Amino acid sequence: MQYISHYDSPIGNILLAADQAGLTGLWFDGQKYYAHHLDPKHEEKELPVFEDVKHWLTIYFSGKEPDFMPPLHMIGSPFQIAVWEILRNIPYGKTMTYGEIAKIVAEKQGLPHMSPQAVGGAVGHNKISILIPCHRVVGTDGSLTGYAGGIDKKAKLLNLEKADMKNYLCREST
Repeated sequence: MQYISHYDSPIGNILLAADQAGLTGLWFDGQKYYAHHLDPKHEEKELPVFEDVKHWLTIYFSGKEPDFMPPLHMIGSPFQIAVWEILRNIPYGKTMTYGEIAKIVAEKQGLPHMSPQAVGGAVGHNKISILIPCHRVVGTDGSLTGYAGGIDKKAKLLNLEKADMKNYLCREST
């Protein structure tokens, strides 16, 4: 059974989803893949994990890096989960390119190379935005592209983290 709750962030309303294992989803209202894979029989209920996530988000949106991580329950293919684990290790205020992530995945899987586009697909289907920081992934050319919540939110999140934005181009993906 999945449960939902809501959080009103400074950059938009957020839907939270969780099961007994941890947070399963965090989506901005209206984003691409909104509530994707949310159990149709979900129930609105305040759980301890939601309290932890809301506390984490409050610290985060105050411009500070939270020093704890609420329990997460990543639901996806082994490839997606491997990519999302790499995202979790991108430091606060830093970025990586899709190509850099592809190289890490290829090395871990013993492959000669990995497609940055395949990585982009996994990044784009991340169901737990912000806590699994897909907003920290940028194009090789410095473009802020591919964020399901919208490029404007991606830029705001990176600015909040005081990431060096001078070399980034805002470009919506097609």
